[in-house]
Amino acid sequence: MQVAIGLGSNLGDPLVQLAKACRAIQCFPQSRWLALSDAYVSSPQGPQDQPDFVNAVCLIETRLSARSLLEHLQAVEAAQGRVKQRHWGERVIDLDILLYGDAMICESDLTVPHAQIAQRDFVLLPLAQLCPEVVIPSFGDIERLISRLPMRFVTHSMPFMLD
Repeated sequence: MQVAIGLGSNLGDPLVQLAKACRAIQCFPQSRWLALSDAYVSSPQGPQDQPDFVNAVCLIETRLSARSLLEHLQAVEAAQGRVKQRHWGERVIDLDILLYGDAMICESDLTVPHAQIAQRDFVLLPLAQLCPEVVIPSFGDIERLISRLPMRFVTHSMPFMLD
C-alpha cells in the first residue's frame, strides 16, 4: 500500500525534528521509503503566538495496516517528546497519515484521508510535489483543491534532504 505521511514541527529545530522522524519512518517494518518533499514553512493555522511551522510529506510503501502504522507514528512522536499543549498549538513533531492508498477510514482516532487535508496548503503543496496527479478520496483532484483553498499559510519552501 502506498501511504502519504504528513510531518510538521515548530519547536526546537524543526528541520532536525522532521529529519529525525523521517529516519525513524525509514526503519518501519514491512515498509519501504519512497520519497520526501521539500520543506514548507507556514504561519500557524491556530494560535498566532507560536513559531512558524515547517511541514513536509513523505511517501512509503507498507504492508502495515493503517492501525499499526498509526501506532508506529505515535511511537515516533512519543520518542521525540511530543506533548500536546493546546489545540493547533506548538509541537516538537506531528505525524499524520494523509492517504493510505485509496482507503477511506473513519474511526474515533483515525480518519483517512486526513479530515483537514482540503483546507491545508502546507499539506496539499508538498503532497502535490510528490503526487501531482493524485485524486484524494472524497475530496477530489489535488490541483483543484489547491486552486480553491480558502486560506494560505505557506510563506515559502526550501529543499529538504536527509543526510
